[in-house]
Amino acid sequence: MKGVILLLVILVFSLFLAVPTMAFPPLPEDLNVVQPDPSLPKELVAFFGKWEGKAGAREFFLIVEKINEEKATLRLSNGYGWETMSAQVVKEYGKWKIWFTGRHGQNELTLRGKYLDVFTKSGSVVLTRVP
Repeated sequence: MKGVILLLVILVFSLFLAVPTMAFPPLPEDLNVVQPDPSLPKELVAFFGKWEGKAGAREFFLIVEKINEEKATLRLSNGYGWETMSAQVVKEYGKWKIWFTGRHGQNELTLRGKYLDVFTKSGSVVLTRVP
């Protein structure tokens, strides 16, 4: 009996410690991922790829589909389909940033180590890279 109780305690405790993972939505059919030019600075190439994050109960998914030193093509989903956006790539004070206009105005993407910060008028979201 003690063994069963111990097993139940371990099971319940492990459920609380489990890290929830988000389900990346189906990719857009017209997705056209273009590998960055190898001559681009590594700090700029670091934006490229798939990212995900959460703000409250809302999940966000971002794909940097194409990027160069002037512009980028982004795919953004909040779980209800994908939007395609053209973005401006800039270097301010020695740091690369991506600017794009979304439904709620101007947005900024910046890298912070292995995280991608998305700054909007209504707040910010921290995204992590998806393999």
